[in-house]
Amino acid sequence: MMKDDQSECRISDQVSAFRRDGAVILDRFLAADEIAPVNADCDAMFLARRNSHNAVVNTPKGAVGVFDPAQFRNTEHLPFAASKAMNLIGLNPRLIAFAKAALGVDDVRLYQCDAWAKFTGDADYDQPFHCDFKNHTLTVPGDTAAGSTINFMIFVTDVSDDLGAIHYVPNPEAAAIVGPMRTIMPEEADGGAGLGGAQISFDDNHATAFAHPKQLALKKIERSGAAPAGSVFAYSIDVYHRGTNLTRPGGHRYTITASFKAAGNDQVAWTAWPYHFLKPWNNVVDNASPEQLACLGIPRPGDPFWTANTIARMKQRWPNWDMTPYSAAL
Repeated sequence: MMKDDQSECRISDQVSAFRRDGAVILDRFLAADEIAPVNADCDAMFLARRNSHNAVVNTPKGAVGVFDPAQFRNTEHLPFAASKAMNLIGLNPRLIAFAKAALGVDDVRLYQCDAWAKFTGDADYDQPFHCDFKNHTLTVPGDTAAGSTINFMIFVTDVSDDLGAIHYVPNPEAAAIVGPMRTIMPEEADGGAGLGGAQISFDDNHATAFAHPKQLALKKIERSGAAPAGSVFAYSIDVYHRGTNLTRPGGHRYTITASFKAAGNDQVAWTAWPYHFLKPWNNVVDNASPEQLACLGIPRPGDPFWTANTIARMKQRWPNWDMTPYSAAL
């Protein structure tokens, strides 16, 4: 079997695992030279924010984890005040190709991309099990592949269990505990409280704990997403997962998250990219390929949107963007 054939077989197996389990680890999916400059950017962006070196535990005894605003303190959104490498890592062509294969479509949109740093002691990062569709859609994930999403957690650093590896329960195994509905919180499957203002505090000085029997049952069969730098944890918005605490003294973990949906799936949303118009979008626009820009909603060359007038106006807005492919397709 040729190398390309082996790669296609591996990707096919990984896509099948993703669709079956709701998650799959793509071991060393990105090369070291793709990750190294992103790691350096994350150091420059986040390292000075470290507040502590020793683990903190706010999870009460008997609980699985807590939701604490401090867990999300060190995040930044695309575009980044950083290198081309960091700005385009979430739009890596192989990630785009995998997203298309997993969703079974020919056209996808990137709808969320964040950098996230965690430092030992800055928070108790142990979370309860949950599904992510709570803040990705006002509906629920569709029954077809194209009606859901794929979320990539790119490991910029090695992520071991003492450095806060994500934990998850494959969907078939979770169904035996929670049932087929995959509610946002497992508690909701039998009428328990879900996520809302009455159940969770967003006070910066308070962490809300969860210790429902279904939480504890899922914890007994959870799997670790630990993997080396360059690996990617690919998961759907309706797989039960949770963050875990960083316990290694002086430890840290950097990840880039990139979420894709099928083009035209208006039920799913996170970021309206133009909302962040004051951020350095030239770091993306000036460096991305037409296919990468299409994932942000910019029409491909040859689209009827492009006329001599729209191209002239875009050149005025983005003077360093090479629009040759768009002009050539008029």
